[in-house]
Amino acid sequence: MSLRPWQVVVLAALLFWLYFPTLEHLVQQWWHDPNFSHGFFVPLFTAFILWHDRHRLRAVQVRPRWLGLGILLIGLCALVLGQMGAEIFLSRISLLIVLAGLVIFFLGWKFFCAVLFPWAVLALMIPIPAIVFSQITFPLQLLASKVASTALPWMGVPVLREGNVIVLPAMALEVADACSGIRSLMSLATLAIIYGYLMERSIAVRVFLGLAAIPIAVAANSFRIVGTGLLVQYWDPDKAEGFFHEFQGWLIFVASLAMLYLLHRLIRMLWPEKSEG
Repeated sequence: MSLRPWQVVVLAALLFWLYFPTLEHLVQQWWHDPNFSHGFFVPLFTAFILWHDRHRLRAVQVRPRWLGLGILLIGLCALVLGQMGAEIFLSRISLLIVLAGLVIFFLGWKFFCAVLFPWAVLALMIPIPAIVFSQITFPLQLLASKVASTALPWMGVPVLREGNVIVLPAMALEVADACSGIRSLMSLATLAIIYGYLMERSIAVRVFLGLAAIPIAVAANSFRIVGTGLLVQYWDPDKAEGFFHEFQGWLIFVASLAMLYLLHRLIRMLWPEKSEG
């Protein structure tokens, strides 16, 4: 059951028509919500992987499976239920199920296994539900405030912590949602996966780099809160907001990328990559 180019175009057009409202809302969220702006890069990266592996994919044996039709129907049902119940996340995740069903139905299990990684990467473009987001954000706020309230006294800054509020002699700092580190955490994890795929051949090291992005992002954000406390206490309380606050965020994120790179270099120094042949 080989697909001709015009059939691929028709299927793509139908898929775009079905998911246009869902995709439109998704792109708007990427554009307006800084927490998920990394979503723009995910489809581009997935397309790059497929293009990069095009010769390997051509060699995969195509054996269509009827089971793919059942998976496709499950995905379409999820889309309908999501739209009827105004459940945005369900509508979005149904796209991945539909894509999996189409690949298995027309190309088979072996081909789906060959594209499993780029298919799974697409999940990074879907914002997590708000209820889950809040469950992750608040513990990160408390962790950052605890680290800052512990570190600042070592630097001569007396601190009183009340939940996620750090009371300094100069002013009170609130570790708000935007300062929880969730934004840099998701962006850094996405970039770590991209970096690992492009710069590393070992799957184990790729997984390790992706997981290492979590403590790196948390540590970098805690350092940012400590730096903000020092600026407030020893320079100017106004520097806790505005340009300096935003610039500090970008600077810390760049430092996180540098830490990820140095970690990768350290791994390769301790465990050199075996030469082929």
